[in-house]
Amino acid sequence: MTVDVITDIARDALFLIIKASAPVLLVSLTVGLIVSIFQTATSIQEQTLTFVPKIISIFLALMLMGNWLLTQLTTYMTDLWSNFSAYIR
Repeated sequence: MTVDVITDIARDALFLIIKASAPVLLVSLTVGLIVSIFQTATSIQEQTLTFVPKIISIFLALMLMGNWLLTQLTTYMTDLWSNFSAYIR
């Protein structure tokens, strides 16, 4: 196994992590921004107010995107294990 192969595997893994986590993080960011704007407009300064909407929205995002996330992870692992014999030299 060469350094180039290890670098390609690590690059693909990091790209998969970014690609898989981005939708959930964007949902959390959007909900947090909306709640913060609501808090500013109504002068409600409760710190725990953002917790429940974020948890619910992240849960819904994971439910909606779960199939896609699992497909991405399964495809990566299948590609990685199908080329396993090429890595052993």
